[in-house]
Amino acid sequence: MSTTAGAARCRIGIDVGGTFTDCVLFNAGSGTLTYFKEPSVPSDPSKAVERGIRGLLERAGVAPKDVDLIVHGTTLPVNAVIQRRGAKVGLVVSRGNRDVLEIGRCHMPNPYDFTAEREEPLVPRDLVFETSARVTANGRALATADDGEIAQIAKKIKDEKLSAVAVMLLHSYRFPEEERKVASGLRKHLNGTLVTESAEIWPERREYERALVAVMNAYIHPLMDEYLRLLVERVAATGVKAPIYITASNGGSLSLATARKRPIDTMLSGPASGVNAASRVAAAADRKRLITFDMGGTSSDIALSKAGEPEYATRTHIGDFPLVLPVVNVVSIGAGGGSIVWVDRQGVLKVGPHSAGADPGPVCYKRGGAEPTVTDCYLMVGCIDPNHFLGGRMKLDRELARAALEKIADRLGIKGEDRAVKVAESALRVATAVMATELQKNLARRGEDPRTFSLMAFGGAGPTHANLLAREARLSSIVIPRAPGTFCAMGAILSDVRRDYIRSVRLLLDAADAQATLSETFRTLEREAEEWIAAEGSILDGAEFSATADMRYKGQSWELRVDLSDALRVSPDASQLTELFHREHDRVYAFKDNDAVVEVTTVRLQVRGRMPPVALPSVARQGQIAPVSARRVFQSGSYVETPVYDRPKLGEGAVVRGPAIVEQEDSTSWILAGWTAEVDRIGNLIVSKHE
Repeated sequence: MSTTAGAARCRIGIDVGGTFTDCVLFNAGSGTLTYFKEPSVPSDPSKAVERGIRGLLERAGVAPKDVDLIVHGTTLPVNAVIQRRGAKVGLVVSRGNRDVLEIGRCHMPNPYDFTAEREEPLVPRDLVFETSARVTANGRALATADDGEIAQIAKKIKDEKLSAVAVMLLHSYRFPEEERKVASGLRKHLNGTLVTESAEIWPERREYERALVAVMNAYIHPLMDEYLRLLVERVAATGVKAPIYITASNGGSLSLATARKRPIDTMLSGPASGVNAASRVAAAADRKRLITFDMGGTSSDIALSKAGEPEYATRTHIGDFPLVLPVVNVVSIGAGGGSIVWVDRQGVLKVGPHSAGADPGPVCYKRGGAEPTVTDCYLMVGCIDPNHFLGGRMKLDRELARAALEKIADRLGIKGEDRAVKVAESALRVATAVMATELQKNLARRGEDPRTFSLMAFGGAGPTHANLLAREARLSSIVIPRAPGTFCAMGAILSDVRRDYIRSVRLLLDAADAQATLSETFRTLEREAEEWIAAEGSILDGAEFSATADMRYKGQSWELRVDLSDALRVSPDASQLTELFHREHDRVYAFKDNDAVVEVTTVRLQVRGRMPPVALPSVARQGQIAPVSARRVFQSGSYVETPVYDRPKLGEGAVVRGPAIVEQEDSTSWILAGWTAEVDRIGNLIVSKHE
């Protein structure tokens, strides 16, 4: 496409992964999507973003001035926490609360192993500082920290050369004034050191979880601040002057200013975008019950989507740390394309959890990797063409992969000319078994039958492994989107702006002031949300609210989340709220207690600012396309001559019967014998068993 005067505006989505940086451009005038993948640069992820934008603009034939929005997702914050690569941070707490991170919830890491060690806190105890500032549960200030005391704490922080500090005082979720005073005093004395207030980030009761949210925000704040600064410079170097938004853990996106202030909201940025895109594509494909399967370079993640909406959670884990923020409910279930194949001391073949990442990457990448990976196994069995990877821009070395896998064969005692390919197939079976087991466990916890779901496969390796997983896990069908390798990047440009607000209220519904208190709380949250959304950019088209309440029977330890209608949000009614909770309790636990008093512990409000919509383009209807070539693929202990199809040539209605390989620039789809793929209206491959 060429760029002309008055050309239609364009939108770019970017997803920075551990192995590749994926880019998508939507042209509103032509209604077309353009895709581009660039190897990630772990030492400076913004370099790959700049290269990716340049390559994308060149491929699309679009000038930088025609881009009016960039939406960017990244795994940088979650990897920083898991790999312990964040900043050196401190924590300020009320006196007597210094061990809040050490004690946690007193949960053992393994109830069957008394010697198992707990996860080390992100802030060691010697960097937790106490202040005399303290508030009671009813808001009475028992003590206030004067400027001299705050100056002494600030001096300790300076002496330790900390990059950021979190402040979490008892009961600040309801009465944040003393916490604000301490944080303000620290900012005055610390001259630019980043300070995070727990009540400002997430004012929810339970001091351990609230402390963790504040600490994680502080832990990734300097890293993300520097990355976003570099990102702005790199994008500017391409000539693009569009505003930049960052995808959020809740499936939405945030302005750059909000992401800089609240990087904790971007913790699960990348995975959430893929689930968001899957819901949109599934609706167009008339698939309401989905398991998304995002297999990238380092891991494979799943999420459920029922009735066309992703499944959300108000609690998840980052490594071993609980995170009590609203997130798209994504769970890691196994290996990625870069996961390393190895043999343990008992001589058992294992896959992962360690990954070769982008540097050095799989052995076949020729970047110095010495340990074979899942990608090397794909190459060895023949389902990946070494000359077609990334559309031929990156050549793979099959002989290097063979040599690495032969070393594994020697350790396993496998002999013969085909020992490398036998190890490769065995490793893929191991990886598949682990994934299927974890998938079925997750479905069983929810009481779901896998046979009622379709598997939506994306990520660079998702389509390659999807049929193996679907067969093992007894799933009914597979949906492979049009550009699976850049799917999370497409999800970024499909995201609306969203943010969540919360208040802990501890309110019995039989209290005389229950309805008035709930009404005023929602009004307060709405005012805050309206003020925030108004500052997020002129591109947004209006704002919408949705509300939930965490409720329980009086005396219960944990709550159930109950969705509220707009009418109940605007005019809370105690009897209707009580009945809603009874129904939800009966649905989850198969009983209800009509005589018990119901308590609302927390109210939640989400605001959504609508982005201009992106229409998913359809594909032309074509007759049956013949395979472009054929090659031998090793499966079930022998080589099978397998036809190879060029996916861009497959139009609506085209049918591919397995065994077959469907190649495209960003991924390779492997269709097994006994399965058939058909192309739908928007270019999805719908894979199902033969009748």
